[in-house]
Amino acid sequence: MIHFRSLLTCSFLLFVSAAQAQHFSLSRLFYPNLTLKADYAVPSSMNGTQDYGVTRTGFLGIIPIHSEVQLGYSLRKKFDLRAVHTVMLAQYNQIQPTVDGKNTPEHGYKTLSLGVIRLQASIKDRLWVYGGGLGMTETNETFFSPQPFFWGGAARMHILGLRTQILYGSVLAYNQKLRFVPVFGVNKGLGRHWRVSALLPFMANANYKATKWFNVDFLAGLSGYSGGFQIQMPEEKMLRRENYRQIKTGISANAHLFTAINVSLEAGVSTFRQIKTFNSARENLTSYTPATTPYIGASVRYITSRSKLSSKFTRRMGLGQSGINW
Repeated sequence: MIHFRSLLTCSFLLFVSAAQAQHFSLSRLFYPNLTLKADYAVPSSMNGTQDYGVTRTGFLGIIPIHSEVQLGYSLRKKFDLRAVHTVMLAQYNQIQPTVDGKNTPEHGYKTLSLGVIRLQASIKDRLWVYGGGLGMTETNETFFSPQPFFWGGAARMHILGLRTQILYGSVLAYNQKLRFVPVFGVNKGLGRHWRVSALLPFMANANYKATKWFNVDFLAGLSGYSGGFQIQMPEEKMLRRENYRQIKTGISANAHLFTAINVSLEAGVSTFRQIKTFNSARENLTSYTPATTPYIGASVRYITSRSKLSSKFTRRMGLGQSGINW
């Protein structure tokens, strides 16, 4: 039973947080929550004559939609304990790039996305994590003629002792073109206060648990956006697409307050930045590499364990506890 719980906990923690969270945390995955977040990158030189900056604000909601624990008996007269947990992820972001202090595009990009993550575990079949989602990133002018993106994937977990787990699988994603991405994850406890987690090639994290209500994350992650916009030409309006990517490395201080509120403050640097612009034929029109720059971020999360689905699942699997440390 201990192996089963460890398998369940760590695979879900690694798989979801790489895509949706600034740092890994168990309670965020098994309890309904609403996260409000914002980050700001200091403008830095884009091409030697212009500065590029970006601000991101938004929210993420995690909504449990199905949780179940079953005890089965096979024809081979073997017992099997099976658990499933399914959550819906709903996200909205407002992304505002600037060039020399001017909003470009004027009203920024809006990202809307919906996804589903399903965790399926049993003593017999071990653990699998399945997920999929779709969304779009557009400006006001292209919002009703979007280029959607989607993703789907699966991962398998293996146990290497009680404090070490590895995960491997693959993700299939489409955003202008189809990509197949193999993923590898590891989750390892180091003593009473440290835990190291990674889901490559997306994120890596080291967490230090100082007290029951305060912890610190040292993190690195790949992120960005791909958004459609429109420019006015003399004869007609032309559709364009801007791709931006970066690697963020930083430190996050996280305080869990008043049972249901978590506050996080984050700071670090954004590096290996790249901006590319494409036309409707996917031809590369421009390419820039903005300089490394500092960034700051903050988030506030409201967490509740009152959901019957989540409470039932976490109680039966031994995952729920008081004084959740994010």
